[in-house]
Amino acid sequence: MPDDVAYLNCAGLAPQLRSVRSAGERALDRRSAPWTIKPADWFGELERLRALFARLSGADADGIAVVPATSYGLAVAARNVRATAGDRVALLAGDFPSNVQTWHAWARRGGAEVLTVERHERQGWTDALLDALQEPLRVVSVPAVHWIDGAAVDLERVGVRARDLGAVLVVDATQALGAMPLDLAAVRPDYLVAAGYKWLLGPLGVSYLYVAPEHRDGQPLEENWANRAGAEDFEDTGGTDAGYRTGARRFDVGQRSNFVLVPMAIAALEQLLDWGVEGIAAALKPVTDRIERETAAARGLEPLGGGPRGPHMLGIRLPAGQAAGAAARLAAQNVHVEVLGSVIRVSPHLHVNDDDVERLLEALDFPHEVSR
Repeated sequence: MPDDVAYLNCAGLAPQLRSVRSAGERALDRRSAPWTIKPADWFGELERLRALFARLSGADADGIAVVPATSYGLAVAARNVRATAGDRVALLAGDFPSNVQTWHAWARRGGAEVLTVERHERQGWTDALLDALQEPLRVVSVPAVHWIDGAAVDLERVGVRARDLGAVLVVDATQALGAMPLDLAAVRPDYLVAAGYKWLLGPLGVSYLYVAPEHRDGQPLEENWANRAGAEDFEDTGGTDAGYRTGARRFDVGQRSNFVLVPMAIAALEQLLDWGVEGIAAALKPVTDRIERETAAARGLEPLGGGPRGPHMLGIRLPAGQAAGAAARLAAQNVHVEVLGSVIRVSPHLHVNDDDVERLLEALDFPHEVSR
């Protein structure tokens, strides 16, 4: 990372690790010699990736499908939950569009309703959800942390309520997994999705879907050759009556054996496991705490409150009239964050040092009034 660049937007697009870039370069070299790629390679590397993600998330490898995007994984979940008139799906207000649009479409198809959960000022999302979740309820689809400001959801408590109501729990862990601990065994989601190019530090085009055991006999979105039983045997072209491969592999996207992207994703997950997620969270929390404290105390900017947040990101609300052009003003000073509406989202990773934080704080010294 150049010394004169303060990059604090891992929640938008992770900076590329040297190891990930090296893995991609080696993979490109191999791809230029396709005769070196053997039948077993179409499956072996993917199984390694599946196992690494399982270790990181605390899941079993049989429950992991490799998908191109969170929207694909959410579509798998929506396809396998039947919607009928009178059913409801609960979502957070202002949640990421892929989640919102997926479940609105699901509701329209089946005549179901969408319950959009709002939170009051200074109220956490967990309390807001627990207050709002009542029968009838078919699906609860929530993030681990809100994508705009990192406000956390207590997934264990929400999971208990969802199960009490007989609802399917779908979790978008994109903005949490890899940067803060997540106990999948305690949360017990029916489905969990995570994009690979943010806190998982991998390339675009490789994402992950966890499917609970009771849903692994569901219907995939597509019928591709590689999700069929016996696909590994290139000498047996077989017929069309073979069943699916075991576990969640039936939900893998076609062309998931990408010989460039998969090695890059493997390198990223190996590095995260080497660092340890708890260690990453412990290193990032003092950084975001300092930014939160100093933007409020010295600059009169209001960090978004309302319950706990993740250790790795925060939102800072800009006063009226200051949001327009704020991203460009900061970028002109080589400070790179995301401005979403009236909120500056700050999301550092381990490359961020004290000088980067100082650059951010100095860049936020443009004239403003205290937000109320």
